[in-house]
Amino acid sequence: MKKNIFISAVLFFTAFLPACTDLDVDIESELTPANFPSTQDQFIAATGPLYSQLSSNYAINYWRLQELSTDAAIIPARAGNWDDGGQYRFLHKHTWNVDHPTVRAIWEWGFGGINTANRVLQIFEGAAESATRTESMAQVRTMRALYYYFMMDTFGNVPVIKTFGNTDLPATAPRAQVFAFIETELKESLPNLSEATGALTYGRPNKFVALALLTKLYLNAEYYIGKPMYTEAVAMADHILAANKYSLTADYYAMFAPDNGPGIQETIFAAVYDANVIKGNQFTRYAMHYALQQKYRIPFTPSSSLMTLPEYFNKFNLPNDIRNNQWLSGKQYNVDGTPVIIKTTNVGFDKDYKGPNPTAAVNWHLEIFPNLILENEASMDIGNDQLSQAYGVRSIKYAPDPNSATDRHQNNDIPIFRLADIMLMKAEAILRGATATTVGGELQTTVILVNKIRARVNAPLVTDIDLPGLLEERARELAWEGWRRNDLIRFGQFEKPYGFKTDSDPNKRIYPIPATERSLNPNLTQNPGY
Repeated sequence: MKKNIFISAVLFFTAFLPACTDLDVDIESELTPANFPSTQDQFIAATGPLYSQLSSNYAINYWRLQELSTDAAIIPARAGNWDDGGQYRFLHKHTWNVDHPTVRAIWEWGFGGINTANRVLQIFEGAAESATRTESMAQVRTMRALYYYFMMDTFGNVPVIKTFGNTDLPATAPRAQVFAFIETELKESLPNLSEATGALTYGRPNKFVALALLTKLYLNAEYYIGKPMYTEAVAMADHILAANKYSLTADYYAMFAPDNGPGIQETIFAAVYDANVIKGNQFTRYAMHYALQQKYRIPFTPSSSLMTLPEYFNKFNLPNDIRNNQWLSGKQYNVDGTPVIIKTTNVGFDKDYKGPNPTAAVNWHLEIFPNLILENEASMDIGNDQLSQAYGVRSIKYAPDPNSATDRHQNNDIPIFRLADIMLMKAEAILRGATATTVGGELQTTVILVNKIRARVNAPLVTDIDLPGLLEERARELAWEGWRRNDLIRFGQFEKPYGFKTDSDPNKRIYPIPATERSLNPNLTQNPGY
């Protein structure tokens, strides 16, 4: 039931536009401003492509840019497998260039969403005035602002395109101009957005989605535009907190389960997935071990490719913190308590075996090791025998879905904004100079906000916390939720060594404009360092 609105919208109106430089692509539809939309269902259906576009790449390539470039996630090669031209290695080591396929995919994805928003707004402008039309246009403008936030955060200076069908090639706009555009769009949309939560607005922007995005925008303003706006970040967060429409979910893992949805009272906005219709979530495919297929009743054989780094895993060290349980490490057991056994040979277990019986049978109790030991540092390859396949802690935060499609797509929705992040952003803004404020009769200091989040997961409460400690708390609370790159940049840690990466150039804080886009549009100015 949770995705019926999205499924109907996707099936009803599925076209979307691919790239910034292709601004006038026809949409194959009989719907025109003269005859569509008029009813609420038609407005919802018309906006469907905005959300299917979001889900199409949010949990795949966008997530990879935000997490594989950090200490939180890594895809090493395995005897040549999973090298894929070095693209994951380049992300980890910050050696990407203007031809990186993931960078190109996200430029096309982001501006595909922006152009879709412009096309839908053009249709809506021709529709008869109504309250539904007004709210729908505010929703589309908020979604356009969200896509622009992703693009500004990822690429820095990007074109600001406000209309559909203009054949002029857009020029690159300074990041400050893009920032101002996002801010204006959200502020102008806020009065016309609904305050309804739950199934009525799930997966679509309501007022609190716009406020959450403004909180994120202002928290990062000192980095984006050189102007601290921490007081403004607290003010936006307080609008959400004072409304009391969201609450911390008692069961932390319910937020990421295959049956999550509008029943989760903490999720403010999510990328919605359906294993059969709204594809794009494949975490179990990548972040698993093939020998655990039966334990988790997965209808396909998962790979052993995606994992976290030892130093990130070591952050999950608080006694009794249930967030520690999102990682697979150590000896593995079936549901009935019996060990997970892999039948192999001495040399199959360890290709470097030098003993007298290389082909002798071995029944090995699967153990996942936190350490990553490379057999080839240049290619970031850890090998592919049973021992090396067990290197690297795996995540089950987005719980393995026994109802996954046979093509390995899951039903778990991916939170983009949730209440815990709002609380942590407010806590950080106060640490960075904003004044603690009272909400609901409670003075919310940094310590009080952090302890609310810690209490939910049974972690020890704090009596004091500084900025490095808050970054650690964000790592624990928001692991693999697509915000690690953003956090490391804001805290000045993105260029520091981690994993197999040495110090990197500060220019790597933003990605390059893809070479393919600049060849199509010479008005695009390349980012520094590329």
